[in-house]
Amino acid sequence: MPTFDDVRAARARISGAAHRTPVLTSRTADARAGAAVFFKAENLQRAGAFKFRGAYNAIAALDTRSRQNGVVAYSSGNHAQALAYAARLQGVSATVVMPQDAPEIKVAATRGYGAEVVFYDRYTEDRAEISLRLAAERGAALIPPYDHPDVIAGQGTAALELIEDVGEIDLLVVPLGGGGLLAGSALSTRALLPACAIVGVEPEAGNDGQQSLRKGEVVQIPVPKSIADGAIVTHVGNHNFAILKNKVDDIVTVTDAQLVETMRFFAERMKIIVEPTGCLAAAAVLQCQLILRLHQCYCIIP
Repeated sequence: MPTFDDVRAARARISGAAHRTPVLTSRTADARAGAAVFFKAENLQRAGAFKFRGAYNAIAALDTRSRQNGVVAYSSGNHAQALAYAARLQGVSATVVMPQDAPEIKVAATRGYGAEVVFYDRYTEDRAEISLRLAAERGAALIPPYDHPDVIAGQGTAALELIEDVGEIDLLVVPLGGGGLLAGSALSTRALLPACAIVGVEPEAGNDGQQSLRKGEVVQIPVPKSIADGAIVTHVGNHNFAILKNKVDDIVTVTDAQLVETMRFFAERMKIIVEPTGCLAAAAVLQCQLILRLHQCYCIIP
């Protein structure tokens, strides 16, 4: 299981490659939430999401022989683009298994970064099994989107930067799909600010993380349907849950309608475009799912 030391090592590996993304504010957001709200804008990260941090770190951590044989990953879109871009920057070949219904723009970007794309049916096929077979056939390293120590450590650098840039925070609110960003953020936050509350947010239709935290073990659900395509998973990762169950205070859910309203807020009030998955944390705060009696709250936008 990764530790905060691994997050610091990841920060050294990705330095100069990943952007140190800005922290944004909005008086309207503060008024709606009843607290000072700050947004770590990972939508401005390379390849458009925090996923670049974990993908770059995982490839950089490979030994020379593994890098020569290339990497294989599976993703609905953001990890696909991030891994393809990170692999190209490091001179490593990449193959990504993507669902047939993945957004065309994400498929095009993944190919544009130089990766080979292999499609699968998310409702009848197992992407992990397909990826494992491809990796074995090619002697390549498998880098999954979230259930991987180096990926988790890389994602943890976002919260590390946030805390370094801003200082004390009362509550950290983080989107949850497979658990890479939330687990990594928890490692950094618990190490630096042990009293800070940590809350994950996932789509209402896919509340496997919420069920898992309450039950104390990983719960698997049918493939959920939500506009938050980056958070469509059937269960959180094993490495991820080992961290979440001990370091995360709560997991809440938001509806697709609340995500749409939050997308509108970002576009109208903050003049930034954020995809549905990136709105999970902000929706929980701005749509009043979280009761804030705190001085400051931070949402990570992936």
